[in-house]
Amino acid sequence: MSKIAVVYWSGTGNTETMAGAVAEGAREAGAEVEEIQAADFGEDAAAGYDALAFGCPAMGDESLEEDEFEPMFEAVEGSLSGKKVALFGSYDWGTGDWMDAWRERTEGDGAEVVGTAIANLEPDDDVLAACKELGSALA
Repeated sequence: MSKIAVVYWSGTGNTETMAGAVAEGAREAGAEVEEIQAADFGEDAAAGYDALAFGCPAMGDESLEEDEFEPMFEAVEGSLSGKKVALFGSYDWGTGDWMDAWRERTEGDGAEVVGTAIANLEPDDDVLAACKELGSALA
């Protein structure tokens, strides 16, 4: 049984809703799943999981949230090589370029990115289905 961490930061609840769908998909595929807020996750914790899902909305100039999520992600980047990783998040404006840049960054860390999911504002049924597929792909 795979052990998966779904690590996220959410300001309005949209990314948290997506995290729940990722976790649900992984559980349905038989994985043991923990949903963890970014402030409660760190480099040492990453080693204890077979796969990781990270969720963060786009902020400001289409970047990751800078106070809690970005510092946590920087700390775990050295632990991502060889791990299956999924990325997800929501955005309000822009084109979603932040997700492409985040994927490239994560692949550059040596992770196997199994997929991404983004939502413009509140995730609709199609986005939630894509999130469940991400969870399943991690399991």
